[in-house]
Amino acid sequence: MNPDTPLEIQWLAYALAVNNALDVNASRELHERLGYTSDLTEFAEAVLSELCRNIDPSEESMMVDQVQQLVDYAFEQASSGMMPDWDSVPQSAAPAPAAPAQETDFGEEKKPASMKNSSGINAEAPLIFEVPEYDLSNINGYEDLPSLSDTPYLSEEEAAERMIYLLSCLRHLGCSDLHISAGSPPFVRRQRMIERLDSYILTADDAKKLTLSLLAPERRAFFEERQDMSMALILGNDRFRLCMMEQKDGFAGSYRLVPNQINTLEELGYLPEDAVYIRRLLDYTNGLVLVTGPIGSGKTTTLAAMTNIVNEKRQDHIISVEDPIEILQPSKNCSVSQREVGRHTISYRTALKAALREDPDVIVIGEMHDLETIENAITASETGHLVIGTLHTSDAPNTMNRILDVFPPSQQPQIRAMTAGSLRGVVCQKLIPDGFGGIVMVYEIMINTMPVANIINEGKTFRLKSTMVTATKQGMCTFDQCILNKYAKNLITREAALSEMTDPVIISQLNSIWAQREAAAAQQ
Repeated sequence: MNPDTPLEIQWLAYALAVNNALDVNASRELHERLGYTSDLTEFAEAVLSELCRNIDPSEESMMVDQVQQLVDYAFEQASSGMMPDWDSVPQSAAPAPAAPAQETDFGEEKKPASMKNSSGINAEAPLIFEVPEYDLSNINGYEDLPSLSDTPYLSEEEAAERMIYLLSCLRHLGCSDLHISAGSPPFVRRQRMIERLDSYILTADDAKKLTLSLLAPERRAFFEERQDMSMALILGNDRFRLCMMEQKDGFAGSYRLVPNQINTLEELGYLPEDAVYIRRLLDYTNGLVLVTGPIGSGKTTTLAAMTNIVNEKRQDHIISVEDPIEILQPSKNCSVSQREVGRHTISYRTALKAALREDPDVIVIGEMHDLETIENAITASETGHLVIGTLHTSDAPNTMNRILDVFPPSQQPQIRAMTAGSLRGVVCQKLIPDGFGGIVMVYEIMINTMPVANIINEGKTFRLKSTMVTATKQGMCTFDQCILNKYAKNLITREAALSEMTDPVIISQLNSIWAQREAAAAQQ
């Protein structure tokens, strides 16, 4: 390699050659074609394309994982400042044996797996099962479900059938998650509340049999080696997000029930008068729209609803990056490209950087969780793309603080100016008890008007809340105002509303509505 080549690219080329994946000359030619200004991410994407050119599509997921291991190794070695030992690796395309560990400085845990001899297991591809048409008319509660206490006596096939039937029943009952864990009874989450299915405590063998029952032997070996695995599970027309792990008592698996249809904003819980302003945010041809909220607040379904709005009303190219793909978006008026981290791309940041060269009009980012992803999202929104992304923040002011504080102090003035100019709006949501035995979505909406942009540019985010309170005519609302509006429409009880409200002015308005209702009821 050219001595002027960035050190991390040299180390990646070295690791590729050591593992007989790509010889040094091929790496050099690839880097020359990209141009000497390319960085490690661009070079890794080019390497991945080269390696996937002549392999079976079922092996692409494994190849992505292996290239990511080499990238991590290259970055770590480059940070030490050492140069690769080029004398120990082949320089031409002729096959050569991999160098032994002691000659290549690979540590026991750092040595990348051989890419030539990969098993080709697509370990993170979706699990797909044909499911019979179950008659669930007699399933009215957990007492109607089959018990898992007989798990020790089930064969592997019977355990798989039991899990498939159980998941179908839980969707019928309106549950959102199933948890199978050694040392714990099986439990579900319904209406955000944890509920036990059974009093039977699963043993380590029970949990292992149930969590592994849906996996082929190759996937089981992959999981037992990795100890963590996430993938999509497809049972007939139903989709689930399966996450498996190993913990101190044994194996555990969580099954998130993904909605099998794309709901409208109103169906998700947005009031029609507020949904109008959210749809207007999606009319922009560029800019940044953020959907935020805590885990389990429904951000994924809202993001899917927004993507579907763009898909139906515009004629654009949409690139969506998710981990994993949960809700499928068929191309309608738009051409939709859904990419899954780990299967179709190395990471969010590499996919976002690559997307800028793939002629998108709209970029959807499943999670903006690191500095580079946030920076690339802001840059993309400034260069003529509409970017829709999610963050784990509790309200609009905290969203701005999260975006700004992730950058070093020296960059914050520039990022404040960029965000103030590119942001279109923030929609923050959460689910709370409605007092009627269910849950209701409440939200706040911040539109980037001139006063909001000035506040962001000046870094005075503590003033955003008061600005939102007085800008309802521009489409903004706070959580308290949303709760008040939902109480006025009898979508939440007074007690449930008061338990979530903090603004004394809004609380007094709610009490006034309650007093009027009480007086009207007394006169009847």
